[in-house]
Amino acid sequence: MTRVFDASAVLAAIFQEPGSEQVAQLWQDGDNLISAVSYSEVVAKLSERGLSDAEVMMVMEGVPLTVVSVGQDTAHAAGLMRQSTRALGLSLGDRACLALALAQKATAVTADQQWQKVQGVDLMVIR
Repeated sequence: MTRVFDASAVLAAIFQEPGSEQVAQLWQDGDNLISAVSYSEVVAKLSERGLSDAEVMMVMEGVPLTVVSVGQDTAHAAGLMRQSTRALGLSLGDRACLALALAQKATAVTADQQWQKVQGVDLMVIR
């Protein structure tokens, strides 16, 4: 099974927040991906918490995800999602995750409850 992880799910695992056990279990098997945009969001949050570049790299090396570049088709799909997800407050990273999940015919994994209102994407909300 292929899963695409949103930054919120990865951060929950890193910071041992609610849902972290579920993420750790999911990381045990399957093909686990993260969009380059969501990866950047995780790095930004770690940096905001005061981690140095070297510390961020060390943390991210321990995260068992394959970083996937967002190509033109996925970027286009994420852009088109803006109108339908504007009221939910989804970020570019959120939409990139969803678009990548659609392109990969994968399950999008998030900690964000708002995503349950998104139609047409296989979702797993960890909390």
